[in-house]
Amino acid sequence: MFGIVRPCTHRLGERFKAEWMAHLCGLCLALRGDHGQFARIVTNYDGLLVSVLTEAQSGPAPGARRTAGPCPLRGMRTAPVANGEGARLAAAVSLVLASAKVRDHVADRDGLLARAPIAAAARKVARGWDRAGARTGASLGFDTAVLVDAVDRQAGIETLAGLGTPVLVVTEPTETATAAAFAHTAQLAGRPGNAPALAEAGRYFGRLAHLLDAVEDRSADAAAGAWNPLTATGTSLTEARRLCDDALHGIRLALREVEFADAGLAHRLLVHELRTSVDRAFGTSSCGHVGTNAAGQGQGGYGPPPQGYAPQGYAPGGPGPYGSAPYGGGNPYAPGAPGHAPGGPGMPPPMGPGGGGGGGGGGGLPPQKPRRGLLAGCAVALGLFCTCQLCCTDHEGPWSRKKRDAWCDDCDCSNCNCDCCNCCGDGGCCDGCDCGCDCGC
Repeated sequence: MFGIVRPCTHRLGERFKAEWMAHLCGLCLALRGDHGQFARIVTNYDGLLVSVLTEAQSGPAPGARRTAGPCPLRGMRTAPVANGEGARLAAAVSLVLASAKVRDHVADRDGLLARAPIAAAARKVARGWDRAGARTGASLGFDTAVLVDAVDRQAGIETLAGLGTPVLVVTEPTETATAAAFAHTAQLAGRPGNAPALAEAGRYFGRLAHLLDAVEDRSADAAAGAWNPLTATGTSLTEARRLCDDALHGIRLALREVEFADAGLAHRLLVHELRTSVDRAFGTSSCGHVGTNAAGQGQGGYGPPPQGYAPQGYAPGGPGPYGSAPYGGGNPYAPGAPGHAPGGPGMPPPMGPGGGGGGGGGGGLPPQKPRRGLLAGCAVALGLFCTCQLCCTDHEGPWSRKKRDAWCDDCDCSNCNCDCCNCCGDGGCCDGCDCGCDCGC
C-alpha cells in the first residue's frame, strides 16, 4: 500500500483504529466488487480519505457498514467495513492514483520497467485502471477526466521545468486532482456548501503529497539519475519544509469551514497524522511530550534543561527550593532508602497474595500462559504463516504465547505515547489540549 498518511494504529486508539480499518477494508472490497480481485492491489492509505470525508459529513447512516467475511489481513476475522458511495468514490480515485504512479515509474524507467515489454504491459494496465475508474466515477456523478488530465499534464510540466521554476508549478496537477476528489465528497454527503472548503483542503493535500514524495525519493532519485522536482527546480529542503508547513496550516483553516456530522477521524488523519507524515519525511518531530528534534529540543520545543539550569533564584547544582536534603537522606522513595515504599519502615506491606492488606487475591499479576511444546508451537506457527497473520496482524507468539506485533506493521512507535491531548476524542475537539500541537481547534 502507498500513501503519505500512514497512521500508527497504536496511536489512533481503539475507536479510530476501528473506524480507520473499516474504511481501509471498505475501499479494498469496493475495488474487488467493482473491478475484480486484481484491482485490490491499488488499495492505498490516501484514497481512503475520500471515504472518511464522505462519512464525516453525512454521519452514520443505515447501510453505511456491512460485515465482511474472514480475511488473512485481519487475522481471519470478520469485521464491519465501510459500504456505500464514499467507498466506491475512493476506489475510483485510487485506480487513477495508481495509474499515475505506474506511468511515473515507467517514465523514470524504474527497475524492471526499464525493459520495453514490461513497460508496455504496465502502460496497458494503467490505461485499464483509468477506464475502470472512469466507469465507477461516472456512476457516482464524478468525472475522472480531471484526474486523467492532471496525470497527462504532469509529464509535460516536468519536461519544461528547470532551475528557477517554482516548485508549485510542478505540483499544480496533483493539487487540481485531489481538490476535485475532496470537493465531490460534499456532493455525495448531501452537503454541497462544503465543496469550496474541501476543494481548498484537497489542493493543499495534493501539494503535500507531491512534495513529501519528492523529499522521500530525493536521495534515491539522485543516485539513480531520476527526475526529482526539488532537484530539477533547485528547491531546497528548507523551502520545501516551509511549503509543507504552509499547506498543513491551510488544511486546518479549510477544515474549520466544513460542516461535519462527526469530524473525529477526519480531523485526526488530516491534522495530527498528516503533521506526523511531514515530520517523518523531514526527520523531525513535533509532539511536546516525547523525543527530541534535530535541534536537541523536545518535540514541540520542550527539551531537556540546558546545562547549568536551575529554577529562578537558586544556584546551579545548589540546594533546591526545599533545601539540599529536605528529608535528611536524599530521596525517601529511592530504592534502598529509609522508608522506601513499598516495604519500608512505617509503610504497609504490598497488596496481593502473601501481602497484608489485600485479602490474598487482588493486586497480583495475571498468570502467565504456559509455553507451548515444540510440536504444538510448530503447528501454531504454520497456521499463523499460512493465514498471513504473522505478517499482517498482531498475534500470540507460537511458543512463548507473548503478544507480538505484525511483521509488516509500519509502526512509528517512537511516537506512540505522544497522544498528548484529547483533540479527537469523545470529549470534543481539542478538549484540554495544551501540548503545542497547534491543531487550530
